[in-house]
Amino acid sequence: MALKKFNFNVICTENYSRVGVIETSRGCINTPAFMPVGTQATIKGAFIEDIIKTGSEIILSNTYHLMIRPGVDRISAAGGLHEFMNCKLPILTDSGGFQVMSLSKLNKIDRDKGAIFQSHIDGKKFILSPEESIRIQKALNSDIVMVMDECPKKTLDYNKIKESMEISNEWALRSKDSFGLNPNKGLFGIVQGGLFNDLRKKSLENLINIGFDGYAIGGLAVGDTQDEMFKVLDNLQTLMPNDKPRYLMGVGTPSDILGAVKRGIDMFDCVLPTRSGRTGLAFTWNGRIQIRNSKNQNDNSPLDSNISKFNLNKYSKNYLNHLFNTNEMLASMILTLNNINFYQELMFEIRKNIKNGTFKEFHDKYINLL
Repeated sequence: MALKKFNFNVICTENYSRVGVIETSRGCINTPAFMPVGTQATIKGAFIEDIIKTGSEIILSNTYHLMIRPGVDRISAAGGLHEFMNCKLPILTDSGGFQVMSLSKLNKIDRDKGAIFQSHIDGKKFILSPEESIRIQKALNSDIVMVMDECPKKTLDYNKIKESMEISNEWALRSKDSFGLNPNKGLFGIVQGGLFNDLRKKSLENLINIGFDGYAIGGLAVGDTQDEMFKVLDNLQTLMPNDKPRYLMGVGTPSDILGAVKRGIDMFDCVLPTRSGRTGLAFTWNGRIQIRNSKNQNDNSPLDSNISKFNLNKYSKNYLNHLFNTNEMLASMILTLNNINFYQELMFEIRKNIKNGTFKEFHDKYINLL
């Protein structure tokens, strides 16, 4: 049976906000969509079957981490990443550019060779070129592949950001050439340019000229404020192609997502719901709850009485506070599931309100609460 071609359709809009569907050979993804992060071929603290039950329709994994451990050959020999981690969902893989910047030791950017760096695990030297990043992602059998980009640390040095953007655009072309013809997979370009509108615009124009299946906005999860991020999105929202999915990388809080959807973004990923789950922070429709706080010690109400999925409304704040304060594994498992479930409920409500033409009211109600 022929595999379904990668495709995207916009179903309806409200101002700049959009509801759409991404079609992949492994299933459809309703947008706006949130992708739980499975950096090392696992969503930390959760079974993939439970992740699916939250309503997640796609997850993210990472080239940098998987090339270091366990190695792409080991995963490829198992039949690819889906078989390796027993995941039926579509998988998007990040190219590794962000992790080279944020995690690796003694990293060096060579325009021709790519990123030269030492592993943050054992100091082993790696060279990650655009061609190698695409080769690895194809060997992982990812459904959505990201071009290799150069992601600089936050700086207001215009010339540094300009040089980085130009390198990223050169690498995007090399990534596209290396990707070749793969109609059953999506290849996304990544818009760079820091907080400089002219550089962002030039980056996007160059990527559109190359031609991609989707367009990501990178470099906004490196310490920028929400206002700075929204200003970048404001200046890109009329320039992004209407017939391609738009992906804001590494973002973010529920408030970030609401504001970005308002500005036309379709896809998100972030470690926040899982990392917060491991540290005792719960996301609920009534706001955030720091479960370790002493005020929860005698509170026998659940995190949210309306959430019955996974019996999450059967666990009291009192009990969860005890689990965290005694470092019990179950504590982070429950909050991780709660948080991912909340994020997927948020995306469902966003899509429903856009369809109903009530997203503005929904946005205004929750933008400062969540």
